[in-house]
Amino acid sequence: MSDWSNAFQDLAREHGFEPLRLEGRLPLELDGVLYRNGPALFSNFGRRYGHLFDGDGAVRPLYGAYGTPHPGGVLKRIGARPKNAANTSVMMWRERLLALFEGGRPVELSPADLSTLGERDFDVIGETFSAHPHRSPVRRAFYNFGIRFGGRTQLDLFELPDTGSVRLLASLPVPPSFVHDFAVTEDYLLFLIPPLRLRLLRQLFGFGRFCDNMDWRPAEGVEVLIVPIDDPKRPIRFAADPFFQFHLGNAYQEKGQIELDVVRYPDFAGSHRWLAGLLDGDPGSAHAGRLCRAVIDPARRLMRVEQRADLPCEFPQVSPRSLTRAHRYTYAAAHSSVQASRTGPFDRLAKIDLANGNTVLAPLGGDGRYVSEPIFVPRDAADAEDDGWLLTLVHDTPSNTAHLAVVDARAMEAGAVARAHFDHFLPPTFHGVWAPSQRE
Repeated sequence: MSDWSNAFQDLAREHGFEPLRLEGRLPLELDGVLYRNGPALFSNFGRRYGHLFDGDGAVRPLYGAYGTPHPGGVLKRIGARPKNAANTSVMMWRERLLALFEGGRPVELSPADLSTLGERDFDVIGETFSAHPHRSPVRRAFYNFGIRFGGRTQLDLFELPDTGSVRLLASLPVPPSFVHDFAVTEDYLLFLIPPLRLRLLRQLFGFGRFCDNMDWRPAEGVEVLIVPIDDPKRPIRFAADPFFQFHLGNAYQEKGQIELDVVRYPDFAGSHRWLAGLLDGDPGSAHAGRLCRAVIDPARRLMRVEQRADLPCEFPQVSPRSLTRAHRYTYAAAHSSVQASRTGPFDRLAKIDLANGNTVLAPLGGDGRYVSEPIFVPRDAADAEDDGWLLTLVHDTPSNTAHLAVVDARAMEAGAVARAHFDHFLPPTFHGVWAPSQRE
């Protein structure tokens, strides 16, 4: 088993706020709390989960999951619902902290001590609430979705405004697919639904894992679904060339078109094999995700996709001040080379210049160090798009510990300006959010 596999072990203990050993100097303006979420338990009473996605959330085997079958015989499996692992992401909304997992409702936590307060439906959320809400600064609201599988699979669209009640905007029929993320512009909610179809009867009767019950149908292409926020029951739909994706980046409107970042994979099987292999210590193949720019013409019902970076990467991010606006820089967790992607998780942070394709890497990984999704925190008085810091959790295999690395986004090559060291390992996290302190 490869040396990074010690990261995918059960977290040894719970603890409250503890001082960390600091290397370097933390920027004084970095005043707030970084919340991150990911799997913290990879087994249940000695039974190893079958996929990285199935680990119980760090912020909180009765059920099956994405890559773990339902326990028990056929009669116990029929209609069994997946567990709410609350392990994928986290959001702050009206100073309320929510742990998110796309197979269930949001789970509210106490921001003070991360104690679990319980699932929330806000009187409108049915079965699921995606792990990827997105904010529209202009509309002063978050948007999100949930999928209800059934004889007529429905996509539920939600608005969480800064003031007022949570709203169900619309419920739209969609193919029974795997939709992990979407994008928001000033006027639209945008979905790229891959040609991946869930075999509903097999899933209902509990045969196999969720990931095994997905059929790749490239002939059906990607369904582009453009939902006007002010008229959500009248979406624009059309088919485009097939590919698979987990994450979309920032999106914006320009001259009648929609432009967005997307990490594109040629198909589902390759991305699934690579992820499944991580938990076993051997990806077995190169990571196939590449940052691309999708340009969509709603009037002509066309989409073209152009690759913008050569290195394998994931988790595309921008400065929060660039949301729904044209942007030049995208930040991502990346591999230092294609060969490095065959032998372990992401080992670099990348700053990708979309104007010229140049990629600058922060030397945080290598020698058994692996990084997580970067979180961008802008300086208070920042004017430039890259004026701020990137925060990432780093797993250090030789010492079997983890640390928070802080990188100046304008000087990526210099590496970390500060590292805050834990005295133990932390399992890799998926997503996070920065909550700035409320200053007087």
